[in-house]
Order: sequence, then structure tokens, then C-alpha cells
Amino acid sequence: MKKKAPSLQIIRQPRRATRAPSSVARLSVVDLFAGAGGISEGFRQAGFSILAGSDNDPDAAATYARNFPEASVITGDIRKRNIKQKILEVARHADVLVGGPPCQAYSQVRNHARLIDDPRNSLYREFVDVLRQTLPMAFVMENVTGMDQMGVREQIASDLALDGAYEVTPQVVDAADFGVPQTRKRLLFLGIRRSLHVQPPVLKGTGATDCVALARFTNTRRPRYQLVIQNHLLSLRIGDALRNPDDATVVTAADALSDLAGLPVGNRVDCVPIIDLPMPTTAYQHLMRDGATDTISNVQVPRINRDTVLRLEGIPQGGNHRDLADDLLERYITGQKWGQDNGTGRLSRRHFYAYRRLHPGMWAWTLNTKADSVYHYSVARALSVREFARLQSFPDRFEFTTDPCKGMIPGRHDGGPAHSRYRQVGNAVPPLLARAIAQAVKAAIESAHEREHLSAKAG
Repeated sequence: MKKKAPSLQIIRQPRRATRAPSSVARLSVVDLFAGAGGISEGFRQAGFSILAGSDNDPDAAATYARNFPEASVITGDIRKRNIKQKILEVARHADVLVGGPPCQAYSQVRNHARLIDDPRNSLYREFVDVLRQTLPMAFVMENVTGMDQMGVREQIASDLALDGAYEVTPQVVDAADFGVPQTRKRLLFLGIRRSLHVQPPVLKGTGATDCVALARFTNTRRPRYQLVIQNHLLSLRIGDALRNPDDATVVTAADALSDLAGLPVGNRVDCVPIIDLPMPTTAYQHLMRDGATDTISNVQVPRINRDTVLRLEGIPQGGNHRDLADDLLERYITGQKWGQDNGTGRLSRRHFYAYRRLHPGMWAWTLNTKADSVYHYSVARALSVREFARLQSFPDRFEFTTDPCKGMIPGRHDGGPAHSRYRQVGNAVPPLLARAIAQAVKAAIESAHEREHLSAKAG
């Protein structure tokens, strides 16, 4: 059984192209600040040719190289002249430039200063500069929605427009509205060359995140969490999709992970034969397994101490630290000492984020970069990197790895190889969201090319 990808509606206007893409079938893309390659994977699934990916993290670059052997991998700080030159050389041949540059300073808008002028935003400035020097037909810049909350949306759109060279449309999207089993909001800036005579496409997903919520009920002996679906036609359709394992338009945690529930805790083997796993039972699982070879990697499950097991057994599906009984808030329940003691004999606030269990009938909350940021809905354990990747919509053929060099090499984040893999997944743009973006951009460019072709014939 094959699953259908989530539907995507594109709002666009007629346009006239002045330049044909390199190939109607194989548009090309360069990915800046690429990380492990979530955006690149989505664009590749949409039919794009991946020319290159660039990142300063050597471990993320190693993952990118493993999964995109057809692409150039440029590892290093884009602010260094030699790295910037390598990026420009390949980006000049790209139809589309994509990336999510880290942007640290938002509050300066209150002082009437521009975002691009703040020295803390030098990486954002580099993205704009590469865009200015290469002038591809389209670009996509994504970032956290905090930029939007600080009121800098118009500043960024103005910077990216390059004095009128591009039409730019900012928009906020949620990955769960595009078939990803995780809520993850991103601020997108889609730009199309003004010479194509068209407004950038606007993405429209399922609307699921506006229709469904997870509510906490305390009128029973133990708190419980239940899905609440608004009573109108769209919400009823979303509810039906959530309950239907053969519908991949709206995906739950159980839809994504149930075939991996039996992964053993604390196992040291990170790659297992597919034949040893249960058969996929949902459309989403079939979609994730598509293209995988005879093994699946990144399946190690972290060890877990007895205190954490006891706490997880006291938390209902979908619950968190608020649901712990008073005795489970003791710092050391069984007497085994682990972690840092704050001297109070109780859990500190810093621990609270860790005790959260997925709900099987709902998508996951936004993942972060730590293995203990989410626990399984039916088994008292953390998730493997592969399960993190499933919640991010990375296919099972995608392997997360690290640079083989030992120690703190330039650009590496501290924490070791295991933490790096979780970090790479947690920082990524979900590929299914990126695929929806890519399909919209591709449709805009190809439509402009077709209009140019018809105009030439008529002339």
C-alpha cells in the first residue's frame, strides 16, 4: 500500500517569464545553513537537482554528504572568504536558493535599527548577500516565528526584495498541516524574480492545527488527555483523517511510530535488518519505508534509570510533569543518585521539560535537540534518533551520522556523537514541509516558463 502525500493548494497569479529554467524537469537548488539536509530532502522529493549544501557543523555536513552524494558539500563558516567563494561559484548555477540563517537579534526594531545592520545577524546578512550576487529565479528563507513576533517581518521582506528585484511573500506555516506528525511553526519568505511577473505562491495545508487540540481532564482519579475537535465540517474531516491509518494527510504519533515500539532500551546496535521489524501498518509508515534498503539505521534507544521509569509510569499519554503525584516529584525516588542535585530534595524547574509523553492519537509537539525532550506514548522509554526522524518526516533511508574525526574540531557542537545526531534531527526543517514548499515554487517557475513559451509561439 502506498500513501498519498498531503494535498497542497497553491494560490498564484498569471506571470510572464524572461528567463527559462535550466530544465523544466530538473530545477536546481543550493542550500545554505543546510544542517543535515531537511530542506534539501524535501526539494529532492519534489524533483529538484541538489547542487550543494553548506554548513559550519562538520557532523551535520557529514550527514549531508552521506545522503546527498550527488551534491557538493561545503563545510565551514560562510563569513570566511574561501568558503564564501566556493558557495558563490556553485550558487551562480542554481535556479533556487534556500536556507535558514540563524538570526539572533530581534529587539533592535524597537530602536528603529535595521535587522541586517546588527552584527549579531551576520549570517542573515550573508544569505542576503549571496542572493544579491547570484540572483536565482526564486529563493526560500525560513526561520523561527520569533522573528515575526518582534515585528521585523517587513524589514526582512524589504531586505530580501533587493530594491525591487524580487517579489517577496512572508507567511507562517505549521508542519502538522502538511502531513508531518509534529507541530512545528516556521516563518517563510518566498521570493520570485520580478521579471517572472508573478506573486510568490502562498501555501495552504490541511488546516488541522486550527481544528484539533489536546485537552487535560482532571475529573477522574488520574488526569487524562483527550483530543477535542471543533464541530464543523472541516474539523470533522480532520478528525476522520486522524483516526484513519490509511490517510497520510494528518498523521498521529502512533501512525508514525507504532512499528518501532519494540526497539529495546539501551541497545548498542544502531542498525537493524528491516525483516526484523514489524510490517508497516499505516500509510505514513509505508511512506517512510519507501526507498529503504534491507536495513534501518539510527535505532539505538538511550538507557533509562529507574526513577525516570517510575515517573513515566505515573504520566498519562499526552501528559507532562503536572501529572506527577507528589511522591514522584522527589529528586531521588529509589535512592540512586544521578544528575545534578539542587539541594532541595525535589525536582527543579529545569527537569520539568523532560517529562512529557506523546499522545498516540495526536501529532507530537515541537521537538528540540535533546533525547529526553519526548518519551514514548506506550513504552516507558525515550525515542531513538530514527523515531525522532520519523516525527520530523525524514524517510528511513536517510541516515544520520557524524564526522569521523575525534575531539572538538572547528564548528563542532559539544556533547558527543549521540547528542549530535539528535541535534541534527531536532534542528531540521521537516522534509514533507520542505517538499510542499518546493512543489509550490516549482509550479510557479514552470508556469512562468510555459507562459514565456506560449508568448514566443504567438509572437
